[in-house]
Amino acid sequence: MIRLHHSPQTRSMRTLWLLHELDVPFEVLTYPFDATLQRPEYLAMSPVGRVPALEIDGEVMFETGAIAEYLCERFSPDGLGRAPGSTERMEWLTWVHFAETLSVHVAALTQQHVMLFQDEMRSPVIMKLEAKRLAKCYAAVEAKLTKGFAERYILQGGFSAADIGLGQAIYMGTHFAALDDYPAVAEWYARMVARPAFIASLPAPGQGIYDQAFYDWRAWQ
Repeated sequence: MIRLHHSPQTRSMRTLWLLHELDVPFEVLTYPFDATLQRPEYLAMSPVGRVPALEIDGEVMFETGAIAEYLCERFSPDGLGRAPGSTERMEWLTWVHFAETLSVHVAALTQQHVMLFQDEMRSPVIMKLEAKRLAKCYAAVEAKLTKGFAERYILQGGFSAADIGLGQAIYMGTHFAALDDYPAVAEWYARMVARPAFIASLPAPGQGIYDQAFYDWRAWQ
């Protein structure tokens, strides 16, 4: 039995997309992104009250990178994963976990633009810095996609959980930093968000964190 504890437009979307791509049976329990995640019953699964939490065969996991590694090794080691011994194993691990580097900056921007309800608590300086750091992450992905050849996916061997992790993080990131200066990323991203499994992981109308398509730090100067 696989049960995903999920909040729309959070890191748990990464795991939800992966589960849809794996095409394995699973159940989703959806939570609002609020104090519900601090209840004792949820903290028993995710000790700092964050999503996702993944129940699988009586055990619980709560880190998206670890979840991606485990699910791929179990269900798709040579498809969405890259098994130990694969020539792409090192690259796969690097880019699976680089998704979290992106997500750290997205989380900071989400806090500044969305979660802080009082304007005096917001910092245009932090907004600007984090948006620029996010853009540096885009530049790293752009360099990978254009390194001597035009890659269709992050790895030459084909679509993998690395594309899923990065695709979800960039989906969140595009609320704060546009892809205009990163044509290879934009072309790759357009194909990622057209995948049926990505579409299946999107929130229903009105259920996500963001009520705007784009949040511009310049509005707070």
